[in-house]
Amino acid sequence: EVQLVESGGGVVQPGDSLRLSCAASGFTFWVVDMNWVRQAPGKGPEWVSTISNGGGGLTHYADSVKGRFTISRDNAKNMLYLQMNSLKPEDTAVYYCTTGRSTSPRSQGTQVTVSS
Repeated sequence: EVQLVESGGGVVQPGDSLRLSCAASGFTFWVVDMNWVRQAPGKGPEWVSTISNGGGGLTHYADSVKGRFTISRDNAKNMLYLQMNSLKPEDTAVYYCTTGRSTSPRSQGTQVTVSS
């Protein structure tokens, strides 16, 4: 059974940083592309970033986070990360990790709130 457990969210001020983590189990992690997706209140899911399988040499970012967020993975630990710097109020959302081509959240996510 595929399990994805996100953590690391919190309430921060604009300009602060957070590092999100996603613990993956129930599948062969290193062969799967991984994504971060977020959902703001009252809105649909928004793709944030993707990292390729294997060594994760290919990364892609939404324009809204490019230059501020960094996705990474540790295949030995079955972990996915999202380093978020220079956070803005519009980054407020529940953040989810997803597998492969899926951008539909299937886990509980972690809440990120950016507010002064």
